[in-house]
Amino acid sequence: MDVDQRFTGSLKYHVAMNPPILWEALLRYLEAYQCPEETKAAVQGFVRWYGQERPVSDLRGPDVARYVEGLGLGEEAQRRAQALRQFLSFLQEEGWVSYNLAKYVRLRRGIASTPSYSPVTETVTMTPEGYAALQAELESLKAQRPLIAEEIRRAALDKDFRENAPLQAAREKQAHLETRIRELETLLKRAVVATNQDSARISLGSTVHVRRLDDGQALRFTIVGPGEANPKEGRISSASPIGQALLDRTVGEEVEIEVPAGRLRLRIEQIE
Repeated sequence: MDVDQRFTGSLKYHVAMNPPILWEALLRYLEAYQCPEETKAAVQGFVRWYGQERPVSDLRGPDVARYVEGLGLGEEAQRRAQALRQFLSFLQEEGWVSYNLAKYVRLRRGIASTPSYSPVTETVTMTPEGYAALQAELESLKAQRPLIAEEIRRAALDKDFRENAPLQAAREKQAHLETRIRELETLLKRAVVATNQDSARISLGSTVHVRRLDDGQALRFTIVGPGEANPKEGRISSASPIGQALLDRTVGEEVEIEVPAGRLRLRIEQIE
């Protein structure tokens, strides 16, 4: 087994032992389940509203209930509520929350209410590579707009709209596309691109080589913004326990990270 494989297994263990931030939990959820785009968009909406860098362990039932109040009524609200229930149940199954938050997802009956929450306005720090990747995705999605519009036009030539499955599928595809475009545009507006001015210290974008002091295992990973984190690829969030412990450190320093099973001790051997 090579170093990267050993790192992935070790990292998964330690991430599992620590309640992650909400964005990391979302990534784990999407890895575990093949969710349709509509479900992804619904859960991402909640994550952005609550604060994607907040720890999962901070979630409380009244917060969930307050968010649900703003979903309104109708079929779309029902779908978003169901997607949120599934996500919250996943958090409990993983042991990141100690009680059933899904029970607070109850839509109100009666006249639809005006959303009681305000848009999230905090900035999101990311690496230049992460920012460029989002820009590329946005341009790619925008380029798909004419193609989907043409699909809708062709499908609409069949005048029997009630039985027109291709038309409905094309409209759903268009809705998912526009939802993702809005998400990316909002994220890019809030983005702050980090620049690594002091290569001697660990910062966002640094690739770090460390060694576990308990068994001598060598590990290598890159510190990135929460929205770019991917443990399988060795990309660790700056808001995670490991990321927070390593930021602003230099070669030769040793850090201790508190985990439920004890302490994880690492020595920094190289910074790229």
